[in-house]
Amino acid sequence: MVQQVLYRALVSTKWLSESVLAKRIGPSLRVLDASWYPPGERDAQQEFRDRHVPGASFFDIEECKDKLSPYELMLPSEAHFADYVGHLGISNDTHVVVYDGDDLGSFYAPRAWWMFRVFGHRTVSVLNGGFKNWVKEGHPVTSEISRPEPAVFKATLDRSLLKTYTDMVENMKSKRFQVVDSRSEGRYRGTEPEPGNEGLEPGHIPGSLNMPFFKFLTEAGFEKSPEEIRSMFQEKKVDLSQPLIATCRKGVTACHIALAAYLCGKPDVAIYDGSWSEWFRRAPPEHKLSEWKRNKA
Repeated sequence: MVQQVLYRALVSTKWLSESVLAKRIGPSLRVLDASWYPPGERDAQQEFRDRHVPGASFFDIEECKDKLSPYELMLPSEAHFADYVGHLGISNDTHVVVYDGDDLGSFYAPRAWWMFRVFGHRTVSVLNGGFKNWVKEGHPVTSEISRPEPAVFKATLDRSLLKTYTDMVENMKSKRFQVVDSRSEGRYRGTEPEPGNEGLEPGHIPGSLNMPFFKFLTEAGFEKSPEEIRSMFQEKKVDLSQPLIATCRKGVTACHIALAAYLCGKPDVAIYDGSWSEWFRRAPPEHKLSEWKRNKA
């Protein structure tokens, strides 16, 4: 098998700071703030208006989604994505760097990273350490809103990186793909509630393994080394040479699994976009494993 040359999934704060100072932000390099927070906790757009990486644009994940879906953050159409990112000045020749302001160092940025990849764009990277470390290290910030010249972006959906409910049901029989759930152990097992008020009970898809996404990050908010990540997969008996699907609650933190595997040289992890939000509502009771009702009894 020919070894695929992978585009760098991470850029350092030092590299991006040098790019900003050298005024490289433009048609060939765009920076996106992909922050999102639960309503009432923090205001991502206001925080962006207050301060952000110079030259960055705000990537509104609530706008760049399928608004007709009953599920939380399903992918938009090819046309919707192309139009949205084109208006941010991104073409198929642009290197895109995404970050977010979460206290963990990274939360929603890997979702934006995966969205570009699933729509055929390979030159996309996550800012390692996120905005938290950008600020901590004293790199420049601004409140000035940039208005990039719109560009033409052609989106082509890579179906190999996306799984549907039907695919997941089929996999229950074939077991062709390993399935890894990135939520906390309590939500996976059903011993702690799902956040929000959507009526979701905790639990997991039968046969899935649990690897909480935040364990791929250091305490300071940086991605762990490929060697450390590879050991984590080995401990869970996840074979990175075999097909793998990542799932979570709504297709966001599952992208941390895809990013972690990518850093180990595996670029083909698929995301179950509907994740537990969809599975809980559509799957029969015997296909939902949880200790929730037993604990409540």
